[in-house]
Amino acid sequence: MPRYLIERTVPKMSDDQLRAAVARSKQALAEMTGITWIKSYISESDGKIFCEYDAPNEEAIMEHARRAGLPVDRICQVSLEISPAMFV
Repeated sequence: MPRYLIERTVPKMSDDQLRAAVARSKQALAEMTGITWIKSYISESDGKIFCEYDAPNEEAIMEHARRAGLPVDRICQVSLEISPAMFV
């Protein structure tokens, strides 16, 4: 399954707004097959959220975002995953 990184520009969110966005995302995921949210990173200073997903294609990522009401600035497919442990 391909892995994707999604960049989203978002305003600073309160805890309640973040919980609501997560709930919408999880609901959209429950209605779809073949797409999995791995994790996300929030940079309040940059107004960005970077999300990691497994999905069959970019169209599935876009459909999830549409259903969840989430912005998508950029989608990058991961071609190789590395870690420091691989280079010991």
